[in-house]
Amino acid sequence: MWNKIADLIIKYRVFWIVLVLTSTGFMGYQASKIELSYNFSRILPADDPIEQEYQHFRKLFGEDGSIMVIGWQSPGLYELDKFKDWYKLTEDIRHTEGIRNVLSLANLYKLERNDEKKTFDVKPLLTKAPESQAELDTLRQSIESLRFYEGVVINRKTNTTLMAITFNDKDLNSFKRIAIVDRIRKLANDFSVKHKTELHYSGMPFIRTATMLKVSGEMKLFMGLAVLVTGLILWFFFRSFRFTILSIFTVLIGVVFSVGTLQLLGYKITILTGLIPPLLIVIGVPNCIFLINRYQSELMAHGNKEEAIRNMVSGIGLSTLLANTTTAIGFGVFYFTNSSLLVEFGVVAALNVMVTYVICILLIPIFLHYMGLPKARHLKHLEVKWIEIFLKKIDYLVHHQRNAIYATVILVVLLSIYGMTKVRVIGFVVDDLPKNDPIYTDLQFFEKNFNGVLPFEVMIDTKKPNGIFGNQAEALYKIKALQNKIAAYKEFSKPVSIVEATRFLYQAYRGGDAKYFVMPGVMELSKVAEYVQNGKASAKQLKSFLNEDKSITRVSFQMADVGSVRIKELMDEIRPKVDSIFKPSEYKVSLTGHSLVFLKSNDYLLDNLYESLLIAIVLIAIVGMALFRSIPIIILSKLPCLIPLALTAGIMGFLDIHFKPSTILVFSITFGIASDGTVYFLTRYRQELYEKGHSVSQAVTNTIFGTGLSMVYTAIILFCGFSIFAASSFGGTAAMGVMVSITLLVAMLTNLILLPSLLLTIAKGKNKPS
Repeated sequence: MWNKIADLIIKYRVFWIVLVLTSTGFMGYQASKIELSYNFSRILPADDPIEQEYQHFRKLFGEDGSIMVIGWQSPGLYELDKFKDWYKLTEDIRHTEGIRNVLSLANLYKLERNDEKKTFDVKPLLTKAPESQAELDTLRQSIESLRFYEGVVINRKTNTTLMAITFNDKDLNSFKRIAIVDRIRKLANDFSVKHKTELHYSGMPFIRTATMLKVSGEMKLFMGLAVLVTGLILWFFFRSFRFTILSIFTVLIGVVFSVGTLQLLGYKITILTGLIPPLLIVIGVPNCIFLINRYQSELMAHGNKEEAIRNMVSGIGLSTLLANTTTAIGFGVFYFTNSSLLVEFGVVAALNVMVTYVICILLIPIFLHYMGLPKARHLKHLEVKWIEIFLKKIDYLVHHQRNAIYATVILVVLLSIYGMTKVRVIGFVVDDLPKNDPIYTDLQFFEKNFNGVLPFEVMIDTKKPNGIFGNQAEALYKIKALQNKIAAYKEFSKPVSIVEATRFLYQAYRGGDAKYFVMPGVMELSKVAEYVQNGKASAKQLKSFLNEDKSITRVSFQMADVGSVRIKELMDEIRPKVDSIFKPSEYKVSLTGHSLVFLKSNDYLLDNLYESLLIAIVLIAIVGMALFRSIPIIILSKLPCLIPLALTAGIMGFLDIHFKPSTILVFSITFGIASDGTVYFLTRYRQELYEKGHSVSQAVTNTIFGTGLSMVYTAIILFCGFSIFAASSFGGTAAMGVMVSITLLVAMLTNLILLPSLLLTIAKGKNKPS
């Protein structure tokens, strides 16, 4: 069959060239329209209860992660020149397109009791920048008397203030967000430079924007590094610019297809899909190596180009097909996670691994047909002395030192298992960034001074209209009790809620004295409520805390990035306290917000990625049945792929690299790629054993020398290719690059040493001639 395929490729070469170039042009056009993803990546499936609660919350109260914050710490917060410029900065940002609201020290509001109308008047503390230090000092006294803002806008103990900038929802999840954040940064930078003070930036809009800009920059970086690294190694191997350019050109077509596929499927560039183009370069180049090496080996044997091309396709067409299938499976199993983030990555990567293979199997033979015969110096790499010595040593070991090989493997596995016991499963919102990254250090600044900026919401449903204020405002006093319970945890900021608003209103009702910033009794509360109901302005201020029929309210906290383990501990402690205050039969209290969704997403991904790895093992084992219908061989042939995974997990334990979504991706991906070597080896072994009739021992020897060179070349390409990801500023991506590199290098050794040893042992057990 493969001889016919080879003939069809060469016979209709013009058609195939036109087809590939035309389709590449179309996919290139589609790729030109690709955009970055500006939406928050949804990991949980739509039917997950936590996801449903979060979406219900967003429907009622809007996006909880829509606030960007700017922090400023200085003993001179109330120096006239600085404050006037802070006021100007506030106004400039407030008038920026795409910004819904700005709250800062320079535009706070107060409430005044209006007995004539029996309402509260909402008035700004200042309508213009103060003109004198005395005026500012008076303003400072007013601000410090308004305890509602303490811990929300200002921390007097540390001389720190923040500016809370609320984005419009439609601009938050669009490309406009980048321009808005950039303008805010420029305006703030002018203030920072003028007053020689440092400003700090955080909040979900800023973190998401800064992260996406890094993704965009790193995608271009990795593309360049992948082309450079693989190109240099190919030239070092082949010492031929023609073969180097041919290989790079072929896989770059696959890259164009991958980006075009993203666009055609309606996907965008995310932190994961941005890795696909450089991954395809690294994964696609080994196809070229195996094809070109086989072609050159055939030329050395008989010198006939046409026959060499035909033998190249027929000789390794099946093995490369199966090898790429196993790699595609390693990516494709992410489809079963039901996480849109991973499904998009897995589907596009799997499809384009196979597309790149098809492009290679079409273009390499055609271009070789048009090329002249390689010169003698271009074939020298087929007889590299150190590789020949290395393969002879391996052949000796598998024939005469199998017990030592097995003992070494058992020792490595035992050490790996011990290391695996040290692995911690934990994730942080920004733990993929280095500790000195401004995003990380600024987040710590806000955690230190305001207990964090990550949204955490408590949504309380009284299950009846006006339930928040009904029954003598029972719900309000329960909310107050809950806030007191949560206040005991340093991980949470001061809340913003209907209770805090009521305290603010009562302080105004009692003339503005700070000592009345308390929750009033039932009688006093009814008087305050009368003033609220009579006034449109004060009632409007409460709408952000209540749904339409006043049956549901929210309590908004900000929290520190304490990690998935601590969040789970906090929720396990807080949930019983919630239930003790709000009877589940009378109230439905949802703990939600970005922080909770992150926790659930982290656990969900880990559970599903474990399942995906098992699915990958089963599917790749089924692929192995195409080569051998022997259960022992199929089972034992998985060991050379699984042992490197165990070693990698052990290394992660010893080096304290956490299991988290970004690092556990290593295992499914690597298992698929590592299986390639197993496929190449078993395919050649099968040919030597059954088609050429050699003994098991001779078949193993011929296979080691027949596939060894290409497997070593491929391992070097993959090791160096994946190592480029170590340059990432995202810790998870860098760890993935290093771990995959190590795993694939070890997989090359296990496929060349352990696999043939197992084949010889199985044959001996069956008393087959060796």
